[in-house]
Amino acid sequence: MNVQLAHLHTLRSVARHGSFSRAARELRLTQPAVSMQVRQLERELGLPLLERVGKRTYTTKAGELLLAHAGRAMQELDRGLELIQELRGVVAGRIRLGTSASFSIYLLPPALRRFRARYPRTELVVVTGNAPEIARAVVANELDVGIVSLPVRERELSVTALHRDELVAIAPPGRRWPRGRRVKAAELAGEPLILFEQGATLRRVIDAWFQRGGAAPALPMELGNTEAIKKLVESGLGLSITSWFAAKADVRARRLTAAKLDPPLFRQIGIVLRRDKPRTPVLDAFLAIVDGLRRSLA
Repeated sequence: MNVQLAHLHTLRSVARHGSFSRAARELRLTQPAVSMQVRQLERELGLPLLERVGKRTYTTKAGELLLAHAGRAMQELDRGLELIQELRGVVAGRIRLGTSASFSIYLLPPALRRFRARYPRTELVVVTGNAPEIARAVVANELDVGIVSLPVRERELSVTALHRDELVAIAPPGRRWPRGRRVKAAELAGEPLILFEQGATLRRVIDAWFQRGGAAPALPMELGNTEAIKKLVESGLGLSITSWFAAKADVRARRLTAAKLDPPLFRQIGIVLRRDKPRTPVLDAFLAIVDGLRRSLA
């Protein structure tokens, strides 16, 4: 039986993302190439490994069994390659980072650029999702490290604070906020609002702030993408609450206006790892770069 390692990597990526197109982006392949590799693996084994339900792709029982055993083999191979590079005095290997789309856009690029420039023999895989998804993937060892909104509930994870992020109200450029005064929950609740989707940690933080202020937004529009929310706010469809680091460039360019909240609202961003995660030179190098980001943000 001729099972190629590259095809197993492709299957693992499709299973993790639940999507051929997202796996193709991660692997830097075309979607037809990803589909062909999975078909070749299925023909070799004689069983379907993936099935599509609605818009998402799931592993079959055969796919789960194969990935459970092949995953351990691939981890051992990756570890062996890293150890060989250590003997040569080279930091090499792969880091699988899970984070939110907004962190990957607004917060992490300087650190990721620094890591790639300093350690060119490494491979950096960035997977985006909401905090609960990322935490579960780190627990399952599908990801090496997560940078997510806290709290996370999984006991298997160690958590290190990265940044205390202030949230602000944003509005179209013509909006005039009361000068020198913060905005209360009751004032925002009476406006059309565009908020992050239910289930996300950020949305829970915002909902709790409204609840403490004795107010509840009436049927807010919900989206799962910060850029889309900002564009809709800019076009005058409503107000929103978002991270200052996500809004500050637009405020300075006068595409949006912003006001601080009363009482102030913060969320904690943290780094999560499995408590029993083996430390490798490539993981230590990545965490050192992220620690530099923490100091610069402070």
